[in-house]
Amino acid sequence: MNNDLNLTSVDTLGSLLAQIKDLTAQADAIKDGIKESASAGGATVVEGVLFKATYSESNKSIFDKEAFIKVHGAAVYATFTKVSAVFSVKVTSR
Repeated sequence: MNNDLNLTSVDTLGSLLAQIKDLTAQADAIKDGIKESASAGGATVVEGVLFKATYSESNKSIFDKEAFIKVHGAAVYATFTKVSAVFSVKVTSR
């Protein structure tokens, strides 16, 4: 197999993805704190020096594929299903 990629670019990618994971965990913890505070009657808008965070609630509708297939059948579902190619790169530590 011909590998034209510089091996250190894979290490850089892995390092970046690890940093993103850590930063996402930190961001999620802060968001959870804002959500818990707002849900308990606290502020829904929190202002920092550079940024402002606004908490809001909404309803979300989700399509129940299994229930649709039970009622209408897999063939009807397949008629309205679109298939697309998906590509990914998975990085794991050694």
